[in-house]
Amino acid sequence: MSQISAWERVTLARMPERPKALDYINEIFTDFIELHGDRNFGDDKSIVGGIAKLDDMPVTVIGEQKGKKAKENMERNFGMPNPEGYRKALRLMKQAEKFNRPIITFIDTPGAYPGMGAEERGQGEAIARNMMEMANLKVPIICVVIGEGSSGGALAIAVGDKIVMLENAVYSILSPEGFASILYKDSTKAKEAAENMKITAEDLKKLNIIDKIINEPEGGAQEDFPTVVKDLKQYIVEEIEKLQKISKDELVEKRYEKFRKMGN
Repeated sequence: MSQISAWERVTLARMPERPKALDYINEIFTDFIELHGDRNFGDDKSIVGGIAKLDDMPVTVIGEQKGKKAKENMERNFGMPNPEGYRKALRLMKQAEKFNRPIITFIDTPGAYPGMGAEERGQGEAIARNMMEMANLKVPIICVVIGEGSSGGALAIAVGDKIVMLENAVYSILSPEGFASILYKDSTKAKEAAENMKITAEDLKKLNIIDKIINEPEGGAQEDFPTVVKDLKQYIVEEIEKLQKISKDELVEKRYEKFRKMGN
């Protein structure tokens, strides 16, 4: 693993050319059918999801989708979901449980959208409900942090049996800029904040927050995307095979214990 600073990893995680959720979905899975809407308010394009095949196994895939260019970022709300995005994700996860399909999520967000409309429609409730429901889903869940994993916006689709991070992804309670603004009263101290927050894959593996680090080439996943995809797919296939051998009740119990142990 290359030795670069936490802030440099933040920069790599935010690169516009970095592969996004749909890039991974289209390369790892086949026969992807995207499903839309929360059946309540609308369709949030910052979260994509649907049914696909992992080799010959039907699975449900969900991802927070950023854009690579300005127009696409506007369309995807810069990867910041509204409540209807999280409710769409939950609808798909409950459907996956009904039909006994494993769930794979891809996390890449600077945080849930903090707009007035989002708050009026219950942003906090949507995030909390997803976390509660995911804790009790009786199917295997693998969560992959592919870029930024910030705040409750990330946690809303990150309660799983296995948590995986790409080497240059970051996973934290909020952005380094936000942390610096609150703690130091100075957002320009983001670099210092990034070091102190322990947000890198290496830090979080040592703290037993995550289970696996997927290596990246120097310069980021986009420099050798086929190899990153190959390694990530191999891990997902192997872990789902192991998780499917565990009874449903034990699966839920182990997931509960996993999250209760965090921070000990």
